[in-house]
Amino acid sequence: MIYRPVKGYGGWLGLFAGIILFGFILWGINYALDDSDRILKLLLLVPTYIFLFVYAYLLLGAFNLGYKIEKDALEILWGLQKKRIPWDEFDEIMEIKGRANLFPFLAASWRGYMFGLYSAKGLGSVRMYATHTEEGFLYLKTKKGFFGITPAEPAFLSAIINKTGRTLQTIDMDKMPPEEKGESIHEDRFFSLYYKLNVLFLLIFAVYLGIFFPGSGAPKFIILLLVLAVSLFIFNVGNAKRLYQFSSQGAYITLLIGLAVTGVFIILSLSGISL
Repeated sequence: MIYRPVKGYGGWLGLFAGIILFGFILWGINYALDDSDRILKLLLLVPTYIFLFVYAYLLLGAFNLGYKIEKDALEILWGLQKKRIPWDEFDEIMEIKGRANLFPFLAASWRGYMFGLYSAKGLGSVRMYATHTEEGFLYLKTKKGFFGITPAEPAFLSAIINKTGRTLQTIDMDKMPPEEKGESIHEDRFFSLYYKLNVLFLLIFAVYLGIFFPGSGAPKFIILLLVLAVSLFIFNVGNAKRLYQFSSQGAYITLLIGLAVTGVFIILSLSGISL
C-alpha cells in the first residue's frame, strides 16, 4: 500500500516559482547580451541550464513522493527513485514532535517540500523525504541510513511498528535542552531581518527598473545586473543556512554581503539610467 505525505502544495509552488525565476534569468541573459558578448553569454547560460535541469529533477520528486509498505520492506518513492529498506534493517523508529532544528548539507527545500541530507541538532544526520515538518516528522534509523518522512495517515506508523517489531520513541523538540537543540534559525530575528532586507532591496531594484528602464535609452547590460542580483540572493541564502549551524555571525555576514552587492547594483543602475 502507498501512503502519501502530509498534504502540501510544494510541487505547484516550486513549479510556479521555477517558471518565473528561470524564465526571467534566461530572458535577462538573452536580452542583455548580444552576439558581441558571445563568450560571457555562454558562461552564464550553461550553468543556468544545468541548474534548471537539476531543479526540474528535484521538482519531479515533489510531485511524486510517497511511502510504500510491502511485505518485506518499506519503499520510499521520490521522483524516479525508490529507496528500499527491509524491515529487519530498522533499528529505531522515532516520532519527532515540534519543529526540529534542521540545517541543509546537500538539500533543497521550500514551503511544503523538503528533500536531501540535513543535520538535525539533537538528533543527528537525516535524509529528508518530506513535505511539512513544522509540527514534526518520523525519524527512521536503519542500517540503510537515517530518514525523515511525513506520512499523512496515522495508520502508516502503526503498520511499520507492526512490521518491524520496534518500539516507538517520542522526542519533543520543545522540551529538548537548548544546549542540545542549538540555535534555531527560524527564531533568529537578525537572520530574519537581513533576509527580509535582501528581498526588499531586490523588489526595489526590480520595481525601479520596471518603471524607469523602458524608453530611458540606458544600456541593456543594466538588466543583467538584476539577473546577477537575483542569482546571488539564491546562492547566498542557501550558503547562509548551511553556515548558520557553525556560525550565526558568518551567516549574517553572508546575507549582508548580498545586501551590499545588490545596493551597489542599484547605484550603478541609477547612474546608468540617469545619464
